[in-house]
Amino acid sequence: MSMFANTQTQAHAYEVALFGEFFARDLKAILNRLTLHTESAAPMHTREILFEQFGVQSQIQGDEPALLRAKKELGDGTESGWTLFSYLKPESVRVHPEATVRPWATCEVIGDALSFASALGYVQRSQIYKRGYAFRRGALIIQMFQQEQVDPKTSLPIPAHTDTLWEVEVKTAAQVNTSAPASSGHVQVSTVRAAIDAVLEVQLIMKGLLDLRRQDL
Repeated sequence: MSMFANTQTQAHAYEVALFGEFFARDLKAILNRLTLHTESAAPMHTREILFEQFGVQSQIQGDEPALLRAKKELGDGTESGWTLFSYLKPESVRVHPEATVRPWATCEVIGDALSFASALGYVQRSQIYKRGYAFRRGALIIQMFQQEQVDPKTSLPIPAHTDTLWEVEVKTAAQVNTSAPASSGHVQVSTVRAAIDAVLEVQLIMKGLLDLRRQDL
């Protein structure tokens, strides 16, 4: 099978995010508030696979190795291509106490992405399905979902129980930089500081209903 990878990496590329969780009884109220303060909303269903690099030196030294993640959007009978992405350790809470800021690299793969990851020396560690809703607010994507476990016989998702905890991720939809380059001219460049301000706006909007906070992942 043919395969092509389009890498979107650059120096100082980060994701900025806040995280939260809530019980199903609060779903309607949280949906209503988010809908009022976002530009669009749509159902989401994704499949995510987590890989770890086989026999990396960092494991011998006791450091946490960088994990590779593969994600595919699942629609109504249609599927997107795979996106491979990886995070490094978040910046220190002393540097960014208000939100999680972590280096982020992405790579869109056309073709057999799982074989591509294997060729890079990665082995599959786990997979999960996420089903819920996705909202857009400016440069942010807000995902609200329940995790679905995988049927070991069919590899298909098992619908989440109604009481399963809902998770929320408020994050930048694309990579952001530490600062805008001087030569940017009239091109709008999203920076880490601007992204932090944006996620904090959502935190304030949801205050009293949903606790959004920084996490050390």
